[in-house]
Amino acid sequence: MKTVIKHLGQVEYERTWRAMQEFTADRDEGTPDELWVLEHPPVFTLGQAGKREHLLQETDIPVVPIDRGGQITYHGPGQVVIYVLVDLKRHGYGVKELVSRMEQAIIDLLGKDGVNAERKSGAPGVYVNGAKIAALGLRIKQGRSYHGLALNVDMDLSPFQLINPCGYPGMAVTQTRDQGISDDSGKLGKRLAEMLADKI
Repeated sequence: MKTVIKHLGQVEYERTWRAMQEFTADRDEGTPDELWVLEHPPVFTLGQAGKREHLLQETDIPVVPIDRGGQITYHGPGQVVIYVLVDLKRHGYGVKELVSRMEQAIIDLLGKDGVNAERKSGAPGVYVNGAKIAALGLRIKQGRSYHGLALNVDMDLSPFQLINPCGYPGMAVTQTRDQGISDDSGKLGKRLAEMLADKI
C-alpha cells in the first residue's frame, strides 16, 4: 500500500496536532499511511514527560503541552516537519524500528549532500559534529504512530537558546544551511519525505 505524501505549507501547530489525533483515531486496516510535510509558526512543544523548567525563559512564543514522548523542543519557519502517520501493526515492527528508519532517512539525505550525520546513543535524533540537526518524537496509539521529525534547514536558531533542547542543558543545535546545503526547506522536505516513504 503506497504511502500518501501531503505537502501542507505553513500551518498552525495545535490545529495540525488535533488533525493527527483525528486521523489516527479514525483510520482502519485499509487506510494508507501518510506523511504530512509542513512548517509551523514559532512554537515550543512540551512532551508528556516534559518538565517546564527546561524552558529557561518565558517569551511571547507559545508553549503547547502535547502527547508525544520526549521533552521540550522548538518549531519555527525554515524547519521541515514531517508527521509520520504509520500503521505499525500492519508493517509488523515496533516504535524503535520506526525511529531507526526515520533517523536513517535523515542521515541518508544529508549524506547525499556530503554531510556526515550520525545517531547518538540514548538521545533520539540526528547529529552533525555533536550538534543536533533533527529531532524526533512519536506517540503510538493502538499500534499507529503520529507526531514525527523536525529537520532544521534555514531558520532562526536563537529560540533554542531559551530551552534545554530535548531536556539536555547546553545542547548545540545546527541546520543544513550552516552545513553547506543550499536546498531550501521546500526542496529538502520533498526529498526527505520521498526517502522516508521508501523506508517505512
